[in-house]
Amino acid sequence: MHSKWLNRKYFNTMAYKISTDCVACGTCIDECPVGAISEGEHYSIDPEVCIECGTCEGVCPSGAISL
Repeated sequence: MHSKWLNRKYFNTMAYKISTDCVACGTCIDECPVGAISEGEHYSIDPEVCIECGTCEGVCPSGAISL
């Protein structure tokens, strides 16, 4: 099992989150390597799927994603 998954499960580390600053451009969805991001009125990241790679945060043009 991947060590980040173990860390989150047993040590309560947090997955990335998307704030209400999200403009729903879709850039993060296209870049997420594990498909953890879902569309909606505001996009969201599934903490059970997120591997904390930071790719989404790096590509977000509105700065709406943080750890």
